[in-house]
Amino acid sequence: MIYVTGDIHGDPRRLSSISFPEQKEMTKDDYVIILGDFGLIWDYVGESGSERYWLDWLDKKPFTTLFIDGNHECFDRLDEYPVEKWNGGNVSFIRNSVIHLKRGQVFELQQNKVFTFGGASSHDIRDGVLDPIKDAKLIKQWNYDYTKLFRVNHRSWWERELPSEKEMAEGVYNLEKNNWKVDYILTHSPAASVLALLGNGLYEQDILTKYLEGICSKTEYKKMFSGHMHIDRAINDKDILLYEQIVRIA
Repeated sequence: MIYVTGDIHGDPRRLSSISFPEQKEMTKDDYVIILGDFGLIWDYVGESGSERYWLDWLDKKPFTTLFIDGNHECFDRLDEYPVEKWNGGNVSFIRNSVIHLKRGQVFELQQNKVFTFGGASSHDIRDGVLDPIKDAKLIKQWNYDYTKLFRVNHRSWWERELPSEKEMAEGVYNLEKNNWKVDYILTHSPAASVLALLGNGLYEQDILTKYLEGICSKTEYKKMFSGHMHIDRAINDKDILLYEQIVRIA
């Protein structure tokens, strides 16, 4: 069995046995895939007590938790984990059964080919990204001003939220190796056309939304599932946005 769900932002209680009773029939050979903003590698100082508790909690579940990165991850820490090969693609093991699926990979999961690509642009930075040292006074002031939408560099925002040229090239290379055919595309950010439909042209496009649009136009796939937008909605038969729903795909 393979299930997918949207952002959890450091709170995996959606996957409790009460909210997700299907897990009673699952084993470690079954997967729940979180579509970015995993949020349990977030504290820039190091693994917090809360993070440790929930990561261990997930590791004890009967299933294996897989996740792609979103835009709300501590990439300084996430990138420190060793990269290993697993089921055909690059991953990092956060726990024995909590696994980060890297960008631009094609995985073989229960006879399904799955292309993964994390990352997205943060929309909650209207007032800018501040420097933790130079802007310390302003940060302290704005922390009490709920009208301000800002992030702090390497504290609550990372440039790595958007992909590198190398990651995008690797995604193209891996799809070419698979003759541009997979069963599922799993992303955090939606593709450009989906974003345009959602916002009637008001959402700003970026290098990733345009890249994913190109990938989708060239790839033969059954369905694409994306997180990030915090809604549960089928845009059409193939493009689906997930937030709180947990959907079985295999």
